Amino acid sequence: MRKYSEFLFFLTVSIFALGLSSCTSSDKQNPSDTPVSYADEYKPIDVALKDPQDPMMIRTPEGANALDLETPLRCNVNWKTQQMVLTLPYVKSAFKLERNGQNDPLPRFEVTGYSFEMMPAEKAIARLTKEADIKVSSKDGPYTSISAEDLKGEFSEVIKMIADSADIYYTYNAKDKILTLSRRVNMTLYTPPSRPILLGLLDVIRGAGITSIVTNWADYSITFDADVETRNKIIELINSFENSPTLIAYDVSIFRLYPLNPNRDIEWKEMLNAFDFGSITTAQTGVIGRVLTTTNDISVESLQKFLGNQARIESVAEGKFVVPNLWLSRFDIGKCSKPSANSYGLSVLAKASLEKNNEIFSDITLEDLQGQVTSFKVRNKLGENFLIIGLPNELFKIYNSRSETIVFMVPRLIRTLKTNEHIKNRI
Repeated sequence: MRKYSEFLFFLTVSIFALGLSSCTSSDKQNPSDTPVSYADEYKPIDVALKDPQDPMMIRTPEGANALDLETPLRCNVNWKTQQMVLTLPYVKSAFKLERNGQNDPLPRFEVTGYSFEMMPAEKAIARLTKEADIKVSSKDGPYTSISAEDLKGEFSEVIKMIADSADIYYTYNAKDKILTLSRRVNMTLYTPPSRPILLGLLDVIRGAGITSIVTNWADYSITFDADVETRNKIIELINSFENSPTLIAYDVSIFRLYPLNPNRDIEWKEMLNAFDFGSITTAQTGVIGRVLTTTNDISVESLQKFLGNQARIESVAEGKFVVPNLWLSRFDIGKCSKPSANSYGLSVLAKASLEKNNEIFSDITLEDLQGQVTSFKVRNKLGENFLIIGLPNELFKIYNSRSETIVFMVPRLIRTLKTNEHIKNRI
C-alpha cells in the first residue's frame, strides 16, 4: 500500500513538472516578442477553418463542383452601360408549380364523425387508415400534435385536412397500400421564358434557405424540395405577378484592400477631397462597418483609381441578383468569385421595396459561414449607388494588418408587364 502511495505521489509531481516546463517553453516562444518584417506584414495570410476530413475519402474534383450554369448570366456586369430601368413583358399563365413523383388516388369512401384530441398527426392518420388496411410510414416524424372533432367528408379530403393542419405532405402508393408522410416534397416551378424573372425567383428561393436547387435553362424551370410554408410563399410570389410587380436588381462588386502602409488605415475621408462635394450624400454606421450612398459620379472605375494610391486592390467577385418588390433574396458571392480569390462563404441578402419618386429602400445583410456579419437600412434614389466600407478582413479569417473588405452596389429597376402571348411577341 505504501509503495502504491509513493508511486502516485511520484506520478503527480512528474505531471506538474511537465506542465510547468510546457508553460515556460510557450513563454519563450511568445509571438509578440518575435520581430515582424515589413514584407511579412504586407503579405495576406488566408486562414480557413475546415472540419477534419478523411484524406482517403474519394471526392468529386473541385473543378467539376465549380461548374455553374448561372455564371454567364449572373457574373457579368457591364459597369459602363448600365440600364437603370428595364421593361420586361411576360405571360402570367407561364407560371406553374407542380409536385414531382407518383401520388396515387386514395380509396373512395366517406368518413363520418372522426374525432381525436391532441394526438400526433401520424397517429391520427394511422387510426383513420387502419380499417382500410393502409399502412402509414413517416419519413421525418414525429409531427405536430393536433385535435379535431367530428370530421366528415371523403376519405382523401379528411386525410388532407389532417396533413394540412400539421404542415405535412402525404404520398400514397396504391400497389403496396402505403401512405407516406413527410415535411418536404420535391417540386418544380415553371416560369415565363425570362432570364431576369428566373434569376429573381432563384434568389428568392435561396433567400428562403433552400440551397439544393436544379435549374433547367431550356424549359425555364426550378426543381427543389420544399416544406408547406415555403410552398405557400412560392404560391404567394407567383400570385404577386398578377399585378405586374417591379423587380429591383443589384449589381455588386466586392474588393479586398491591403494598405500600402501597413501601419495606417485606409483614409476614407480623403474621398471628400477626391470627389466633388455632394458626391457622397449620406454616411451611416452599421453593426460593423459603414455604408455611404453616392451619386453615379463615384463609379467602380473612379473608386479604384482613388483607392489605388493607398492600397493594393484585390477583386473578390462581381455579379448581380434580383429582388422582387418586398421579398428577400440571397446572393452567394462564391458563385462569381475569382478562381484565385477566397470568397470565405460571404453572402449578400437584400429585402427591397420601391417607394414614391423612384426611391428604393434596401434592407441589406451580409452573412458568412458563421452567421450575420453586419446589416444596413439604405434609402437611395434611382441612379445613386451605395458603398459598404470598413469590414475588417479578420471577420473572414484573413489576418493582415488594417486590411478590409468593401462592397459596391448599384440598384436598378426591372418593371414587369403582364400581357398575353400575342401582344408579347409584338413588343
